[in-house]
Amino acid sequence: MTDETKKLKTVTGRVVSDKMDKSITVLVERLIKFPIYGKFVRRSTKYLAHDEANKAKIGDTVSIASCRPMSKNKTYKLVEIL
Repeated sequence: MTDETKKLKTVTGRVVSDKMDKSITVLVERLIKFPIYGKFVRRSTKYLAHDEANKAKIGDTVSIASCRPMSKNKTYKLVEIL
């Protein structure tokens, strides 16, 4: 690895839970095209993200980026509150 910068995966979603200490649950929605009928369907994924200062609240739109594993399920960190 000579002078390679690692690209961080960044996604935007909505905070659905902030009850944990220094952690938030972010719901990320995306549209996919159904293969047979061609209709667009909404799919969602929940990610656990690290929020060091406990700033994000339920309903906030946030940007999260991938990072090293911080626990069993937490592999994202809060970048900014939009």
